[in-house]
Amino acid sequence: MNEGVIESVWTQPSTGRPSRQRGKPSLVDCTCSYDRGKKTQSSMKILIVILLVGALGAGGWYYTQRQRAGAVPQVSTKVDTAVIETRNIKFAINAAGDITPAEQVSVRPEVNGKIEVLPVDVGDRVKLGQLLFKLDDRELQTQRQQEDKNVERSRLQLGQAERDYKRAQLLFEGKLISQELFEDSRTKFDLAKNELALREKSLELIVERLRKTEVMAPFDSTILTRPISVGQAVSGSGGFNAGTEVLTIANLNDLIVNAHINQADVTRLHVDQQVQVSVEAVSGLKVVGKVERIAPQSTLKNNIRGFAARILLKDVDSQIRPGMSANISIPVASADNVVATPLAAVFTETNPATREIERHIWVRKEETWERRPIKIGVSDYFFAEVTSGLQAGEVVSLEDRAKEMGTGGATNSVKVATKATAAQR
Repeated sequence: MNEGVIESVWTQPSTGRPSRQRGKPSLVDCTCSYDRGKKTQSSMKILIVILLVGALGAGGWYYTQRQRAGAVPQVSTKVDTAVIETRNIKFAINAAGDITPAEQVSVRPEVNGKIEVLPVDVGDRVKLGQLLFKLDDRELQTQRQQEDKNVERSRLQLGQAERDYKRAQLLFEGKLISQELFEDSRTKFDLAKNELALREKSLELIVERLRKTEVMAPFDSTILTRPISVGQAVSGSGGFNAGTEVLTIANLNDLIVNAHINQADVTRLHVDQQVQVSVEAVSGLKVVGKVERIAPQSTLKNNIRGFAARILLKDVDSQIRPGMSANISIPVASADNVVATPLAAVFTETNPATREIERHIWVRKEETWERRPIKIGVSDYFFAEVTSGLQAGEVVSLEDRAKEMGTGGATNSVKVATKATAAQR
């Protein structure tokens, strides 16, 4: 309790009643004033709440009525119509691939040996018949010299056997020797012939092996790799042994692009078709190529079913190198200055009588949508040429208006319900 308030009250001993001091409020008066102020504030709060509730209710009622009347415009960013225009349509199949030489060879020796001469290095250009490398042939040369002597000895032995056989034949005809001696001389003659043939064959094999110690360029080419150095031993190819790779060569004048064409587009391709190739590593460089080969069987690459296509480049630029990535654009069809419609405006259905697919479009006619059959020509991924049934300047719907016709669909037109008209009501 406030101390000032207590001092404002005093009592008289004679009457026992408190006496008010003039000009000062009593404790009872202060308490009553406080209660009246508190009640006034509570009443104001209740009144404000009532007014707010009433305002919200009135606003809700007004909004509901306006909605029922269709007078509240709906803000939407969705575009459901398009104006038909004339445009150029160019459809091309795009694919990516890697540039590789059309002719690339891994050069391996056919005989075992040690690299004695290796006059070329990576990047060198070589001509047809130019020496690529030579193996150490000293051992083979020794074998050849020995085999030459064996052949000469076999020839001498054959000559002696032939003379003995002819002499024995004369003696046998004159009945001067027995048939057994005659047969022995003939056998020795035959053996001498066989021995000479074997020695000559052995010499021929050694000469062939000597010839294979020198490896020549099979065509005009460029050295791509050289993993072997002079002095290293290499194994020859043959049988189940692939041999040691000494060089990789390729003709860089003939380059190809190995591309993977989506199965949905491969039917549009044909051999000798012209293509345009752009190289990612060389900005702005574009070269012309042609489809050289299309695989007869599909393959799966990056989870996409498609067909391998071989693109041969023409007039290869010197900046293009094997291993570069290339983008391929294969023109399929084109049409210039034609009436075109967005593909989103074209709707299809199957004719139950003919089982053929028919196309139609919804065209705005004043306050209605008219269902109109059309025929299309060239198309890309966004637009289609309309060969009949549509003119430039007409407005088409990007939504199928068949739903607005009801379940029957007996008419070819439906009423246009525009948002602008609803907003004016």
